[in-house]
Amino acid sequence: MRVLVVEDQAKIASFVRKGLEEQGMTVDLCHDGDEGYQLATSTPYDAIVLDIMLPGRDGLSILRNLREQKNTVPVILLTARDSLNERVEGLNLGADDYLTKPFYVEELIARLNTIVRRSSGQTLNILQVCDLHIDLVKREVVRSNDQISLTAREFELLEYLMRSPGRVFTRIQICEHVWNYHFDPQTNLVDVYIKRLRKKIDQPYELKLIQTVRGVGYRIGAPS
Repeated sequence: MRVLVVEDQAKIASFVRKGLEEQGMTVDLCHDGDEGYQLATSTPYDAIVLDIMLPGRDGLSILRNLREQKNTVPVILLTARDSLNERVEGLNLGADDYLTKPFYVEELIARLNTIVRRSSGQTLNILQVCDLHIDLVKREVVRSNDQISLTAREFELLEYLMRSPGRVFTRIQICEHVWNYHFDPQTNLVDVYIKRLRKKIDQPYELKLIQTVRGVGYRIGAPS
């Protein structure tokens, strides 16, 4: 997913960018409305995160002009003011959703996934890498028509890797996102679970999908 973030507050822009990139998204970031409008009209994006109060063009005028040009890119508005009139105006102009500051980046990510899924008509319930499929609703894992039984934690680890095929995840990132606590350099927890996953989804098959990137971490995908 390629996302444009137009936000003039550096701290908010930074944590939004970090959060989206950790989910495997490509993020273009700018801090004023004029540059944001130029990027939005010259580059194809899957979604735009657009602050309303900006230097130069404000967010609502950018949104209005995009919709007048029949540009249907999904847009989430950000506002620091809990104003009903402002939210209503944005939605009437064609915004797909809005968030009032402060907000959790996890909520923004969930809303982005929802509006992009809605606009494309696709479902993200099934993740696939080569002949490996996981169903996020049924929590089923299938490879080459073989159903594979995973523990809850193994499933969460596999899902995290498969949401961004080819991306290298460090042990720190895996530990923080799958186990929700800070990485202890002395622990081999991540390596133990990777070994368990490999035994179940790689060992019986010729094509090995889970790859070790020495000195960095792990990724999933077809070998180059």
